[in-house]
Amino acid sequence: MDALDLLVNRRSASRLAAPAPSGKVLQNIINAGMRAPDHGALQPWRFVIAENDGLVRFSELLRAAAINDGADEKAIEKATQAPLRAPQIITVIAAYKESPKVPQWEQMLSAGCAVQAMQMAALAQGFNGIWRTGAWTEHADVRQAFKCGPNDRIVGFLYLGTPQLKSSTQIIPADSSSFVSYF
Repeated sequence: MDALDLLVNRRSASRLAAPAPSGKVLQNIINAGMRAPDHGALQPWRFVIAENDGLVRFSELLRAAAINDGADEKAIEKATQAPLRAPQIITVIAAYKESPKVPQWEQMLSAGCAVQAMQMAALAQGFNGIWRTGAWTEHADVRQAFKCGPNDRIVGFLYLGTPQLKSSTQIIPADSSSFVSYF
C-alpha cells in the first residue's frame, strides 16, 4: 500500500487479536510517533506500552477506579474488560514543557499527531488499531498511575494488534466539499 492509499483509506479496527507489533515493527511505530510535528523541538509526549501482564495491571487499575467511583456491576465489568480488547495498548501522554513560544494546546496537538502517526505506521506494517479516549483519560487514578504531572494530558490509548475483520470493499472517503472552504 503506498502512502497516499494509506492516508485516504485508513480505518480504525476495533477487533484486534495477537500478534501485536513487536521488535523492529514496534520500533518503527514509536519512531513514527517521535516524528510528529513538534514546534520548538520540545518532544512533548511520553509513550507507555502495555502488553501481557501490563494489560492485566491496566485492567485491575480501571476496575479499582470504577469500584472507587461507585460504579454499578455492568460499568465495573466494562472497565475491567476495556484493556483486554487488544494485545497491546500504547498510552500517549502530552507531557507539557514550559515554553514561551509553544503553548500547552499546541503541545497537546503535537502529541495527538504522534498517535495518528503511530497508527498509520502500524497499518503500513500489516497491523491496525483504534485510538480510544473517554473519561479514563482524565480520571485521577489513571493519571496518577501513568505519572502525569498537573499539566500533562493523556491524549489517548492506542489499541494495537492484528485486525480480525477484513474489509473486502474499498473505503470511499466522505465528500470533502462540506469540510473545505477557500479564503
